[in-house]
Amino acid sequence: MSSIRPLIPLLITAGILLGGNGLQSTLIALRGAKEGFSASTIGLMGTAYFVGFLLGCIFITRIMKSVGHIRAFAALAAIAAAATLTLVLVIDPLMWSVIRFATGFCFAGLFTVMESWLNSGVSNDSRARVLAIYRIIDIGSVTGAQFMIPVFGADGFTIFAIMSIMITLSLVPVSLGDRSNPTPPEEVKLDLKRAWRISPLGSLGCVFVGITNGAFRTLSPIYAEQIGMSVTDVVTFVSVGIIGGALIQYPLGYLSDRWDRRMVLLITTSGALVSALMLVFLAGNSSLANFILVFIFGSFAMPLYSLSAAHANDRAEKGEFVLVNAALMLFYSIGAIGGPLVAALVMEQYGPHSLFAFSAAVYVMFVAVIVYRMGARSPVPAGRRGRFIALLKTSPIFSRLARRSPSADRSNAN
Repeated sequence: MSSIRPLIPLLITAGILLGGNGLQSTLIALRGAKEGFSASTIGLMGTAYFVGFLLGCIFITRIMKSVGHIRAFAALAAIAAAATLTLVLVIDPLMWSVIRFATGFCFAGLFTVMESWLNSGVSNDSRARVLAIYRIIDIGSVTGAQFMIPVFGADGFTIFAIMSIMITLSLVPVSLGDRSNPTPPEEVKLDLKRAWRISPLGSLGCVFVGITNGAFRTLSPIYAEQIGMSVTDVVTFVSVGIIGGALIQYPLGYLSDRWDRRMVLLITTSGALVSALMLVFLAGNSSLANFILVFIFGSFAMPLYSLSAAHANDRAEKGEFVLVNAALMLFYSIGAIGGPLVAALVMEQYGPHSLFAFSAAVYVMFVAVIVYRMGARSPVPAGRRGRFIALLKTSPIFSRLARRSPSADRSNAN
């Protein structure tokens, strides 16, 4: 525990940022709907966020090298806090899209700085414990922060002020808890061609998952609001889907370490497809039915990114873990840029339940790709398969934090 104690301020900062980012995503959708913004407009805001996030992942390392961890973090936090307050001062779809782009850039940078800092301070002996704590903080903060919305309301100034305060307070643990300023990390090489050559299935899988998960995170509050849920039920609906994915991904990961990982990927994608169709045809407007089915949907949909990444890493050479996962996160971001806008246009044309019909259509394509690749390439031998790692999609640096220790890393020479 003593080795983790110096990292506690950074983990507190992580909780504040993860909660604030998750809260903002849901609030934007709910408040935008109350202001009369169309689903496509809110979808465009989601697209703007992921464009900013993608660019933030690409350029933040250069900023860190120029000014260091602390100054980079302080500047990005200040911009994100000011942008959050501007949302309530200027109620305009175009301005909100610009702000979502800026906050996407800032949050990508903030997570990169924080995870780089964690990575520089964690030892191999405590790495697994830190990752476990970080994942617990992620789920607890993202889901818990959602319930500030029914407490304080989506209307008015208060909830936006609270989000701004949360982002500002994230500076306190970093400023007072750690006086070090680690050496900025080397830029993560984003070699998309290499990642594609290693695993076309893993690369395409991350694009498909980006499309569906990006659409879900951006538009699920709109879906729930349009079928008549209360604000409390809306945030419960979003949280239940996230919790389902967090709980079930480890059993699925365990199975994927022992079976052909593509078979587990096929089963999981099929489960996401079936549960999406159940939300379309069986859920109706019942809150309870939607809660149950979105839990099942999240249980299958959310782990698909980590399963796709695990399959790609099985095909990679020794030492390519960071390179592959950074590229896969970029593939995911590309999918997430297009998913919210296209899904929103479908929702406008065919109604709220078409959000999950859209996801089901994407999963059909993913299933077809998996089946094709299973016939085109032999499975990875059991001795060469690595250990499943549940990956967060917060920054390219997370793959360094989650990398296997040398003793645990499998060798392709076997």
